[in-house]
Formats: sequence, structure tokens, C-alpha cells
Amino acid sequence: MPAADGATTAAERAHAHIRDAIVGGGLEPGTMLSENALAGELSMSRTPVRAALARLQEEGWVRIYAQRGAQVQGLTPREIRESAQLRLALESAGVFHSGEAARRDLDERMQPNLAEQERALRAGDFPAFAEAAMAFHSAFVDLADNELMSATYARLRDRQRFSLTHHAGRIIGDADHTIADHRAVLAAAVAGDTIEFTRLLDAHQRDSYGTGGPHL
Repeated sequence: MPAADGATTAAERAHAHIRDAIVGGGLEPGTMLSENALAGELSMSRTPVRAALARLQEEGWVRIYAQRGAQVQGLTPREIRESAQLRLALESAGVFHSGEAARRDLDERMQPNLAEQERALRAGDFPAFAEAAMAFHSAFVDLADNELMSATYARLRDRQRFSLTHHAGRIIGDADHTIADHRAVLAAAVAGDTIEFTRLLDAHQRDSYGTGGPHL
């Protein structure tokens, strides 16, 4: 039994390592991955690496080719758009179902987050910005105090990180606009103005990675 547990832990570690490299931009779409090379890099046998790659294929992040290895897959423009639209729906629903006290608390809690976003962008620390930005957006969903909504949103995290990472140039290139957008959507959420929140967030998604729905 200990050996089986160890193998599971190694597979999970390999999965997290490869997944994080893909969604964080360390492994670009089209890159070929070798089981042997990954096993050496992670100081483990090929068995957990193979299991990790199989899981990543199920999740859509790699495609395995017999005798050749696994090729990194990205998100298509359609997948990025659909993911953004689902996040928009969940964040807007969070604001719609929120209470006034929760919105006031959100305003206070998000001010340090916005400061960290701005600091990270000015410093060129995009990974730190991405972490803060994802926490910022998920906070709107959490306003509803709905576990199913929050869990659904959490499952979009890898897609959200991939979208942010692969549009980093656009976001960094207009840092002032990005922060201003975030301040505006927060103000609309705190006011409980769901229609304005949705309009602003849709425009923000369009500006950040060229997606979103029809103009409202």
C-alpha cells in the first residue's frame, strides 16, 4: 500500500508541475514533451509521468502521440471566449445575489488587492498580477455565498490563467487601463448595479483578450 500511495503522490506532483508550466506560459502550445525528459527533470520514474500526461490529455492540455510523446495544447480563441463568457455570467450572478453588507466588506478587502495588482504590473511581475487578478474576480462570485457557483468558477481557474498569460503583452502594455477597469467594476459591484457591472466587465474582457459577448 505505501508504494501505491507514493505512486499517486508522484503522479499528482507531475500533473501539477506540467499543468502549471502550460497555463503559466512556461510550455507553449505545440511543444513536444518526452516522458523520459520529464521523469529526469522531476526525479521520478516514467510511470507517474505517464499517468500525469494521460490526465492532462483528458483535461485537454496535451495530446499524446504513440512513440512520439505528448504535444502541449492551448485554448482556441473560441474556448477563450466561452470561458470568459461563463466567468462573466458567474461574476454578474454573484453581484446580483449579494447583500449590501457583503458588498461594503468587498470594497474594503479589495483595496489592498488592487494595490498589489498595480505594484505587480509596474514591476513587470506578471505572475503576481495574475494571482491577484484571479482572486479579485473570484471575489465577485463569492458574494453570492453559493458553494456550487464558487466551485464552478474555481474549475475555470486554469483556463483563466492561460488566457491571462497569453495576453500578458496586451495587459502590461496598457496597465493604467487595466487597473482603471478593475476599479470601475468594483465600484459597480459595491453599488449593487448588476447591469453596469456586467457591461463594464464585458468591455474589460474584450479589452484584455479580445473576447466577450455582443455590446450591451
